[in-house]
Amino acid sequence: MTKALTGMYAALMTAFDDAGDFSPERQQALNAYVLRQGLTGLYVGGSSGESGLLDREELLAQQAVVAESARGTGTRLIAHVGMPNLRDSIRLARQAASLGYHGLSALPPHSYPFTDAEIVGYYRDLAAATDLPLIVYEVPIRTGRPIGLEALVETLTLPNVAGIKFTSTDLFKFSMLRRRCPEKSYFFGFDEIYLTGGVLGADGGIGTTYNLIGRLYVALDAALRAGDLALAQALQEVSQIFVEVLLDLGVLPGMKAGFAAIGIDLGTTRAPMLARAADAEVRMAALLNDPRVAPWRA
Repeated sequence: MTKALTGMYAALMTAFDDAGDFSPERQQALNAYVLRQGLTGLYVGGSSGESGLLDREELLAQQAVVAESARGTGTRLIAHVGMPNLRDSIRLARQAASLGYHGLSALPPHSYPFTDAEIVGYYRDLAAATDLPLIVYEVPIRTGRPIGLEALVETLTLPNVAGIKFTSTDLFKFSMLRRRCPEKSYFFGFDEIYLTGGVLGADGGIGTTYNLIGRLYVALDAALRAGDLALAQALQEVSQIFVEVLLDLGVLPGMKAGFAAIGIDLGTTRAPMLARAADAEVRMAALLNDPRVAPWRA
């Protein structure tokens, strides 16, 4: 069985200039670093890219910049197009198709307490807007509620829906989905426990920390698929050391401080998201130079 989308994708971050506006030049520098990691692809315009704080025009501009950076590299591109309203989502989806992206993904609508039927309807309309395969998204920590199992199964059977990004600790639900829809692609979204999802049959991962140390996750996934559980566990522990520091600093502010520590200026996170620690760059520099972490930088 050949699945449309599999592998390890960086949930690409977004670069801003000193005034806080989207910076194509800084985005290109970030893209160049991430593209050196040997990942399958880039997941563009998602939560790791601060998409909830960007307007539609900025997201359209970012799509174009990333497509240009990736041209000729063989990198697969998935555009996250989940916006508060379906019209904007469809516009983002159609531009991604015109730019040569390989797939789409979208948060479920969550501006209001939508029913499962309304969420299924959203995905039906979005999947019909282009011919690109669509990866739906289960992420209760972002949306405030899980989608019901039967609604997810119904969504996965819609035309053009190729799979799901699963960022939930309900691993029994993950396993039930795989049994009911085995032909679909399953991406696991928690970097620090990717091994768990992989053991349960994930076809790949999509993660924030892949931006800085994506080579680690490529190696972790390869070890898992080779049956080397001891190596996979050791690599997952390195990931957990990294994530533990980030959680203290704030994930996205910490990641941007990490890039600053290696000379790549992505600006600060957009308000109201604030840095939590004045010494974040110093702490991230120490982490990235830790002998356990340093080999996995690009």
